[in-house]
Amino acid sequence: MSPRVSSLTLYPLKGAAGVAVQEMTLDAVGPVGDRRWMLVDPDGVFLSQRSTPAMALLATSIESDRSGSTRFRITHPDAPGSDGPLLPLYPAELEGERLSVDIWSDQVTAIAPDPEADRWFSAVLDRACRVVHLPESSVRPTDPQWAPGGRVGFADGYPLLVASEASLASLNARLAEPLPMNRFRPNIVVTGVSMAHEEDHWRRIRIGAVDLVGVRACGRCAVTTVDQSSGERGVEPLRTLAEYRKHGSKVYFGQNLMHDNAGRLAVGDPVQILETAEPRY
Repeated sequence: MSPRVSSLTLYPLKGAAGVAVQEMTLDAVGPVGDRRWMLVDPDGVFLSQRSTPAMALLATSIESDRSGSTRFRITHPDAPGSDGPLLPLYPAELEGERLSVDIWSDQVTAIAPDPEADRWFSAVLDRACRVVHLPESSVRPTDPQWAPGGRVGFADGYPLLVASEASLASLNARLAEPLPMNRFRPNIVVTGVSMAHEEDHWRRIRIGAVDLVGVRACGRCAVTTVDQSSGERGVEPLRTLAEYRKHGSKVYFGQNLMHDNAGRLAVGDPVQILETAEPRY
């Protein structure tokens, strides 16, 4: 069996639950609608499940209205009322307060358009926060050491993450309780790979008409230990990954990707392996 895309996931709001999609369009920044929104604290510092595991309970759904406008709804099991914020998935321009926000070592200008949504998020997460959008005019570069000249939205470092079903099966064979792929929050999951962690070796691949470059294997953090259905933190899979996937001080699962061109990915697309090399950690 040849490698194929088995699932695609968008994460409209960084740190919230993803949405399974059948197709994904890539623009200059990455998947359209993926992590262009983010929560920040009163100082403008980004929030994620590292600091706020309860963000795992922010469920996401995509809605389209009769005018063709596409938005995403955020809900939470403990939210006051039945409906959470409804935010534009592909906003061309937004009005709102312009904020300088910090994400890792980067500082970019974002827009905070919805005070009512800010209050909702602050209430359900029990901490003061604001929801911000990254406009097209704000350029956040990828790491010049690994991916010079690239752009990324509010994803940690690179536009895309790929993982194989074989890699997850290898991990689950070592665990007392198997874990779902959503612990690793990839955009692209591939089936038909013969060896676990084969994706670490992919230097260049093609999916549909899109050429992608393997940047480096993905070092994993405490987000992987958060149960995405309960928001509770444990010790797995980091403890077990450290037994066989540790390089230096980090453990790795999945591969970060850049894309050479805009285009569309779809579930079922063949994955052509154009070039392989030793993994980069």
